Amino acid sequence: MMSIIIALLVNLLIETSVSLTVVVPGDPIVAHVGSTVILPCWISPAENAEALEIRWYRHDQFSNPVLLYNHGMFQDIQEESNRNRSSLTLRSDQSGGLKDGDVSLRLEKLTLQDEGSFHCYVSGDREYDSQQVLLKITALGSTPVLFPKPLDDGRVNISCRSSGWYPEPSVTWMCDDRSVLRPGGTSHIRGPDGMFFVQSWMAVSRSDAQLVSCSLSSRTEEFRESRIDVQAIISSGPWKALFFTLLIFALLSLGLVGFILYRYRERQTGKKPVGENCEEETMEKLLKGVGRDENMEEQRKHADGEEETTEKLLKDVERDVNIHEQRKHEVVGDVNIEDSKKHADCEEETTENLLKDVERDENIEDPRKHEDCGDKTMEKLLKDVEKLNIKDSRKHEVVGDVNIEELRKHAVEITIDRERLHQDLILSKDCKIVKASPDYNHTGEEFPIQLCAFGAQRFTSGRHYWEVELTRENTPPKNYWLIGVMKDGNLTARDKSTFTPFYGFWFLYSDGPRGFHINTNPSVKLSLTPRPERLGVLLDYDDGQLSFYNVTERKHLLTISSKFSGSVVPLFNPGAGDQSELRILDCPKPVYAQIHKDIRT
Repeated sequence: MMSIIIALLVNLLIETSVSLTVVVPGDPIVAHVGSTVILPCWISPAENAEALEIRWYRHDQFSNPVLLYNHGMFQDIQEESNRNRSSLTLRSDQSGGLKDGDVSLRLEKLTLQDEGSFHCYVSGDREYDSQQVLLKITALGSTPVLFPKPLDDGRVNISCRSSGWYPEPSVTWMCDDRSVLRPGGTSHIRGPDGMFFVQSWMAVSRSDAQLVSCSLSSRTEEFRESRIDVQAIISSGPWKALFFTLLIFALLSLGLVGFILYRYRERQTGKKPVGENCEEETMEKLLKGVGRDENMEEQRKHADGEEETTEKLLKDVERDVNIHEQRKHEVVGDVNIEDSKKHADCEEETTENLLKDVERDENIEDPRKHEDCGDKTMEKLLKDVEKLNIKDSRKHEVVGDVNIEELRKHAVEITIDRERLHQDLILSKDCKIVKASPDYNHTGEEFPIQLCAFGAQRFTSGRHYWEVELTRENTPPKNYWLIGVMKDGNLTARDKSTFTPFYGFWFLYSDGPRGFHINTNPSVKLSLTPRPERLGVLLDYDDGQLSFYNVTERKHLLTISSKFSGSVVPLFNPGAGDQSELRILDCPKPVYAQIHKDIRT
């Protein structure tokens, strides 16, 4: 009798209990990079889930969930990468939320790393269930850019390039009647950010089509397309380029003629810019009592007489001008005589004479009435005096347009990482001299881009400067070299097309008779004269700039602007084809020397 009662109670409990079942969509969820997605998941039949445990996790990361809801609240134990971008949400406007068993996940700011399966796990006191939702990420790339290049046989080779795709897009070439054309080739290259760069090309003739389009499409059937008029390129041939060349030449000629006429008219009418009038007014006052009416600007146009004129001016001022002692330092303030003694004796003596002459001039009006004019003229006079000592010009660190001492304030010691050295390179014991091995057999005409050496130093912020010697005594100058920086870890690149800023490489290289180039896509050829014998490199990580300098000539060559991320390391390549070595120098400590930089107002 007792057994019958127990059996009846068990059957009653089974009949009144409802099993917990989790339901998810059968198809994958597709979303774009950077967007927000909802991964639907609900309990069937519907029941209140507020008192249940709701856990979303990936793969085998059960204890490290994307999101965890338990005991009526969210638990703060989620992955760092998912913090502040995951939450529970409604799968539709008709959903009643947790009260109706809707436990859908909302995920914001999607990345490529979010692609894959997500587990929806729901657990009660005695039951639980779990299902997987598959998430696929896609990225719509840039509009393709078409590069036409006429061929000798009358056809046109068209290159189609686009970047920022995920996954690999399909490429379709079509003519104006929308019939499909067969490309000559297509390459997909994955960058360090996981996105794909696509390049496709084909050769077309006049009979193939008038309009040719290149279309790239993703798995969501979204596409980007560009078109080009082939007939216009073929029919114009070289004449179009010649026409534009002549047009530009004609415009430049007209501009030059107009400028000459303007200068001639200005000279005839005697009109001068405000700055020159201001300067002449002050010069006349400085020379009052000397009896000279010559125009200083006209004298400086004659280079051979420049030194003689300036010296004569100083002697005249010394002979004829007197001023009271109490006006000392009112005209020329903040002039550091001690600093000027660091320069050549001739220059120091001339500068001091000039300052004394100006102080003694009692016939000049109070110069403070003409501060702007006086200061400009005084600066110009000081510069003219400095020019007298041509032989000592190398004592100044500012030569040309670059202050080498200022650059060397950011100098760092650079060495080459021996552990990551290419097998065909020879490195010195101090890890500062590198050259190609005599046994290295370079095949082909292109620059040996893979023959790289990497700096042992890594930079993530700030300014860093180093210098590289490209020539030595009794050896010919180095014609083949590559110098720049790269994103640390980009050691898998093998094809030349991957050595671009898109893939984390920034450099300048010399390819012998083929000239100088920077590694843009397509490559840009530069004209650098004279050939650099010592190259300075300044990496400004925070401002995103990589600058190159001809240290010997004190000239700025170029600056590459980009956006750096992660660690950046110096990059070197001694090339192949000459016997000269590539030497990393130890920059000398800055020496501070200056003459009369400021005029006190």
